[in-house]
Amino acid sequence: MDTPPDRLERPDAGTRAPAATPARPPGPRGFAVWIALALVAVAGLLAWIDASRDLAEMRADVAGRLTVADQATAQFKARDAAISGELREMQAKLALLETRLAESQSQQSALETLYHDLAPSRDQLAIVEVEQVLALASQQLAIAANVPAAIAALQLADAKLARLDRPKFGPLRRAIASDMEKLKAMPYVDTAGLAGKLDAAIASIDAMPLAREERVPAPAAPALPADAPAWSRFLRDMWTDLKGLVRIEVSDRAAPPLVTPPQQYYLRENLRLRLLSARLSLIARNEPAFRADVKAADAWLRQYFDARAKPVAAVLASLSAMTSVTMPAEVPELTRSLDAARSLRVAQDAQADAPRGRR
Repeated sequence: MDTPPDRLERPDAGTRAPAATPARPPGPRGFAVWIALALVAVAGLLAWIDASRDLAEMRADVAGRLTVADQATAQFKARDAAISGELREMQAKLALLETRLAESQSQQSALETLYHDLAPSRDQLAIVEVEQVLALASQQLAIAANVPAAIAALQLADAKLARLDRPKFGPLRRAIASDMEKLKAMPYVDTAGLAGKLDAAIASIDAMPLAREERVPAPAAPALPADAPAWSRFLRDMWTDLKGLVRIEVSDRAAPPLVTPPQQYYLRENLRLRLLSARLSLIARNEPAFRADVKAADAWLRQYFDARAKPVAAVLASLSAMTSVTMPAEVPELTRSLDAARSLRVAQDAQADAPRGRR
């Protein structure tokens, strides 16, 4: 163990210490140390100066870069502001375009609705036309019993549907064909032609001569030679006039009744009323009344009028032909065809209104 310092043996007081050795001047070794220290100090100073210069350059470089970065940041901020302004402007334009697009779509929808309202489809137009044709045919049957006109109308409607060639028109075409067969089975009565003949007879009443006005043509006078004297011609003419004052006629018919001038007026008016009544009975399809009026007018013509005159003979021939006319007991109606056309039109209208309701 090491001995503590207080316990070291001290030299005796009688013992003397050795005398101090005088200091020696530094030798070459100490000078070298000082030179090394100086060189180290100079090197440190140079290194500090170089480091300071590098630090200054670095600071300048960093400051320059920071300046450039600040300028770039300012430019970026300016560009960002410009882009933000353009973006807001584009958003405003986009909102305006969306608004206009919505308005355009609304207008287009309104135009489509208006187009569907004003311009129906081809099938809808065809059904409307067919329904109108069937209504006209039904009116012709109900008012004038004009079977040929009704058949022609049905044929026209069927041809219209045949050109379209739609399966949904099948029930309507079958109904039209059924009604057409019923009309073709009816006896043909030319109501319009018979009515025209009655109108012609009524118009010729005033021109028809009565039986009392009938005159047998006088016999022709014998012809005189061309070289006959003038006094002979005068005597012949005077004798002819004298014979004309009194005429005796022989007829194979019974004597016609004598009709005074006032009675002639009422006779013609009653005949006109008979013919008008026959015309009304014809339009009303009242065959018994029509036959009774025609027979009464025929009897009056034969009794009171000159049957040999052309106007009377023409009217008698027309009335004789009318007595053989057979009118149908009942004219069939086009109810089946009209109902089928109306049902089809209602179905098409409902189908056309469905897309508008969804819009």
